[in-house]
Amino acid sequence: MDSIKEITSAELQEMLEQGENISLIDVREEEEVANGMIEGAVHIPLQEIPEAVESLDKQMEYVLICHSGMRSMNAAIFMQEEGFVVRNLVGGMMKWDGELII
Repeated sequence: MDSIKEITSAELQEMLEQGENISLIDVREEEEVANGMIEGAVHIPLQEIPEAVESLDKQMEYVLICHSGMRSMNAAIFMQEEGFVVRNLVGGMMKWDGELII
């Protein structure tokens, strides 16, 4: 299996500013996302990822996000095994210093 590609907060901010066609999936719990999410991110809690992938587009590239980067790595591994192109946000929301929407 190929290793999961990672993306830093700075790289992700740059991609978003340039309007690149990527989808963000935040796998944190409800109470965590209540404190804010990266603009444009879709909230799919980690335990819902296996059923949610059925409705996701395999032509898209996905960046997975959690608090520290561990849960999102688990989601990224699962999604990559299912045939998705994924990247994991290194350090998760702890490293994100961009805008948040609440």
